[in-house]
Amino acid sequence: MPKKLREGFTTGSAATGAALAALHLLRTGHAPSVVAVPLPPFSFTPAPVPGQQPSSAEGAGACDRGIVPDGAGNRNGAGTMATHCEPAGAAIPALPVPRAFLRLEVTACGFGPAPELASHPEFAALFAQETPAAHTARTAASSACPNGHGSVNSGLRVAHASIRKDGGDDPDATSGALISVTVVENFPIARHTAASNTTKAGTAPDLAHPFAVSIEGGPGVGRVTLPGLPVPVGEPAVNPTPRQQITLALQSAAMQYGERPCQPLRVVISVPEGERLARKTFNPRLGIVGGISILGTQGTVRPYSHQAWKATIEQGLAVAVATGCRDMGLTTGRRSERLLMDKYPHMPQRSFIQAADFAEFSLKAAGAMPFENLIWACFFGKLVKLAQGHAYTHARHADLDMNELARLCRQCGAACADEVRHCVTAAHALELLLQDKAGNDVIALTGEKAAAVAAEFAGRPVRLHLFHTDGRELLAL
Repeated sequence: MPKKLREGFTTGSAATGAALAALHLLRTGHAPSVVAVPLPPFSFTPAPVPGQQPSSAEGAGACDRGIVPDGAGNRNGAGTMATHCEPAGAAIPALPVPRAFLRLEVTACGFGPAPELASHPEFAALFAQETPAAHTARTAASSACPNGHGSVNSGLRVAHASIRKDGGDDPDATSGALISVTVVENFPIARHTAASNTTKAGTAPDLAHPFAVSIEGGPGVGRVTLPGLPVPVGEPAVNPTPRQQITLALQSAAMQYGERPCQPLRVVISVPEGERLARKTFNPRLGIVGGISILGTQGTVRPYSHQAWKATIEQGLAVAVATGCRDMGLTTGRRSERLLMDKYPHMPQRSFIQAADFAEFSLKAAGAMPFENLIWACFFGKLVKLAQGHAYTHARHADLDMNELARLCRQCGAACADEVRHCVTAAHALELLLQDKAGNDVIALTGEKAAAVAAEFAGRPVRLHLFHTDGRELLAL
């Protein structure tokens, strides 16, 4: 029986957990070792009726406070994911209700900004206004606003925390990356001058005492430079769902520290190795420069997720359309993409997308967009599967029908038909065809069938290129 693949969590959940830990330190004076991160999507309960007490069904659960105290629950090691905790009803009916909570280990937590921010030119002047000594001199009582009646210290209060992102068994380039968040209290967001670097996250409609949360990208977080993405050009690459996740988590936690939240919060996300890691992702092609993206629609990562790959395809298509790309080249992998790029050197890099095994999905999506030409490139095994009508061409889900390929051989008069029928791999069959006088006819007929299937998926004609693994082009239709 195959081993069950281990789930992980997103960069959005890591950033949310780090923000919660930093806020906990600011409000209580104690650094938590574990946090409970609320997971999207969120639902919103009606505002409480004045004077009405929550029913017993709405009592607090083990994880409903958002922060898990030191030593609470099972410890799984830094950066690893623990068991999901289902919300135990709406302890505070006005608060958003997540689908579940996720316990995450806090790798580091302390007063002052994250180390990579303290020396960064864009942020150094801000943090020079407050020193670590000033932080440690404050007590938890002076840092918080108990019951909404305490006074607010006029100086900045700054804390940071880090969580190591764990992608589980998913082959994610960002797995193991340290995601840091610096939280600043008493910062006048309305007077912030670097408007292009700040996005005020939306306020939940049912929060009794909403307050502003400004989410920014620091070192290692990419910046959007091309249209077509869910984040406007010029903004840090923090997607809408993580923005909401961070905002609602902080607003909910702040209300639990005091009846009335204090000052707005400035949240700066940084990733020390982000710029290096981004080179291993599709970010450069999507026009996201300087670092990785903060992503996640569910807060958790399912290994080898089809949804994640499809989302990447859709995002690439959207950027290509928004930036005026006239043609779209779809390939089944990195090698075929390089060969197709050499074939069409005039096309910009963002005009190429690795569709992997998602033949029908990617062709249908591209066919619905205003590209002048659609181009498909692959090697022989994927060509045969496409010719045989497979919508998804992964080996575990789409077997090569060697009998059908042998039938085409006989139709074209190829002497290798019987040998092809007994082949285990498409690569072996291809070598037999290349040595047969009628082999090129078989390859051409297979290509025509594949092009017809591709056109059916796309709803319009598709150019097709077949490459040999040694780099030769065997067919162009």
